[in-house]
Amino acid sequence: MPEQNVSDQYPTWVGLVYIFNLIVGTGALTLPAVFSRAGWALGLSVILVLAFISFITVTFVIEAMASANAIVTWRHIQHRKRVLQIIGESGSSNSDSEDTPLVAPLSISPDHSDMTCRYYVIYDKIEMGQMASIFFNKFGTTLFYLCFAVYLYGDLSIYSAAVAKSLADVACTYLPKNLTCNDTIPDTEFCWEGSTFNRLDAYRVFLTTFVLSLGPFVFFNVQKTKYLQLLTSVMRWIAFTVMIVYALKNLLVHGPRGDPPIASLTGIPSLFGACVYSFMCHHSLPALVAPITNKSKLNRFLALDYTLIALFYLLLALTGIFAFDRLDDLYTLDFGPRGSGDCSKSENIFMLLVEYFLALFPVFTLSTNFPIIAITLRNNLQSLFLKEDTSYNLCLQKLVFPVLAVIPPYLIAMITKDLSILVGITGSYAGAGIQYLIPTFLVYYARQKTNKIIGLGVVNKFASPFSGKCWLIFVIVWANACMILVSVNFVQIHFQSSWVS
Repeated sequence: MPEQNVSDQYPTWVGLVYIFNLIVGTGALTLPAVFSRAGWALGLSVILVLAFISFITVTFVIEAMASANAIVTWRHIQHRKRVLQIIGESGSSNSDSEDTPLVAPLSISPDHSDMTCRYYVIYDKIEMGQMASIFFNKFGTTLFYLCFAVYLYGDLSIYSAAVAKSLADVACTYLPKNLTCNDTIPDTEFCWEGSTFNRLDAYRVFLTTFVLSLGPFVFFNVQKTKYLQLLTSVMRWIAFTVMIVYALKNLLVHGPRGDPPIASLTGIPSLFGACVYSFMCHHSLPALVAPITNKSKLNRFLALDYTLIALFYLLLALTGIFAFDRLDDLYTLDFGPRGSGDCSKSENIFMLLVEYFLALFPVFTLSTNFPIIAITLRNNLQSLFLKEDTSYNLCLQKLVFPVLAVIPPYLIAMITKDLSILVGITGSYAGAGIQYLIPTFLVYYARQKTNKIIGLGVVNKFASPFSGKCWLIFVIVWANACMILVSVNFVQIHFQSSWVS
């Protein structure tokens, strides 16, 4: 069994900071707008509820990770015993089969605690795709990779649209005389005064430039360095802190300008999708949790992490919906240099730099993540369509799948720049599958397989505190009910808009 490099390990608080930084990302920038449309009371309730349910499924992933490590360790021991038998060093004439329990069901062996520490550990980094192949059958594994690919497609579409929209909003300086900076400027308006180039043209040019600049990295293997991670984390926290302080300053100086409703059911689809997207970390948990040195109180620290994230989201959203009378789908654009607060550019050089920094913040952070997500998608597409033990044409592996990873998100972003729709669909369907359904089915089948192979006598110390079957049923019912509700609302909105037009 491969040993983890000690130099790659870090203390618990560092791992939780990494998880915090992973969760608080692009989704947070879309929260204030959908929060405002859904109403402050409904938005507050939904964020708290979804944070709690997301934490439940995080504990499911942690338990499944420990179970997967136990299965891998058991298989390694069985393989070693077979090898020893072959070379004549084993005293036993019969090798235990993989399905032979290590401990008899409902019995406690003398070295029970030793076996608990030996098998139920989170030492090897076993990704969710590997867990799916361990606990699911072929059909279930295919569904997992399909859901994961759809989610990554949505992720790349959101990244592309957010970057292009930010660049176009900063570059296009023309403001029609019949509009103010607080009004939504139509895409058909000119980008610059006296130019025939409109805002939609600018968006598409920036989108194409962005994809052509970063898309080629999908043909290679690009790894995040810790320095790049540190830089983007620092920039992220500077930006979020400035946004909250700026909004609080507007509230204190100008008073509340926004007048959001208490609750509006029409805002549910976008709110649900944005919240699911904003609490997503499940797909990256193995890489972040495995290097943590002390995992004895992991669930408690994760609960603290989720509590802080929920409170942070509420602070960001509540200050935003009352500080501004109009909110863009991408929150950073409300602080841009075309005007914020008093609808005029800052004359102070420092404040002007801050406004440009906030407006271009998605460009800095998302550009570093785009190649990584694209490469992850490419690898998952290969796992979905190619067999491991089969040789394929070099062109298929090196050209077709990289292109398939980049072109569809580009086309989606070309069709729509509405981030609330992109985030809503991605979070409500593929996101709900990854965050709710997959962890639930993983932990269900993990419990069945470990009970059969390792036995009931060895307790999984990383077992979820929500271990009852009623919790599994609750999450599945909740996920399906939310997806049905979101679908019904999307259909109603579509028919209403069609009827009006």
